[in-house]
Amino acid sequence: MSYESPQAAAVAWLTYSQLASAVDQPTLDWLFDDGSLTRRLIQLSKDHFAVTPLYEGWQALRDDECLALNIAPGAEGWVREVFLRGHGEPWVFARSVASRSALERGGLDLETLGSRSLGELLFCDQAFVRLPIEVSHYPSHWLPAEAAQAGLWGRRSRFERDGLALLVAEVFLPALWHAATEEP
Repeated sequence: MSYESPQAAAVAWLTYSQLASAVDQPTLDWLFDDGSLTRRLIQLSKDHFAVTPLYEGWQALRDDECLALNIAPGAEGWVREVFLRGHGEPWVFARSVASRSALERGGLDLETLGSRSLGELLFCDQAFVRLPIEVSHYPSHWLPAEAAQAGLWGRRSRFERDGLALLVAEVFLPALWHAATEEP
C-alpha cells in the first residue's frame, strides 16, 4: 500500500539546465556537486561531522521513488533516513531507498550501516555509477517534524551497480547554508 499524498504528484524534479538561470551560483554549486557530499561536509565542518540515524527499515516506497527506481508503485524497499550533522547541528536530511528485490540481488547490506555514511560507501566503491542529479523544493511533509519547513532545496540521484539501484535524496537545511556562507 502506498502512502502517497495528492501533493506528491506535483513535485517536479529539475535538471541543472532547468534551474541555472533561476538560482544563484553558490546554491547551484551545492545542489549539483557530483562529488561526495559527505566529504564536502567533513571539510566544511573541519572534521566535526556525524551521521545520526533517524529511521531504518522496510516499508512501502513513495510513488516518486518507485518511478525513479523503475519498480511497481507501492513496492517494498529499505528506507534509511539520517541527519548529516556539522558541529552537532543538522545540516542535511538524507533519505536513501532501494527495492527489496534489488537489495536481495545486489548483495548490499544497508541494515548494518548504523552511523556510517552511505555516501562514503557509494563513493568508495568504483563499481557504482551515479546518474544525473535532479533538484526540487522538497515537500515539507516528507521531512522529519524537527526539520519540516517549506521551500528547502533537495536533490536526488540514482546510484547503480550490477542491477542494484539506490535512490539517495539529500535536503539542505538552513544551518548548512549558514555554515557555507561563513566559510572563508
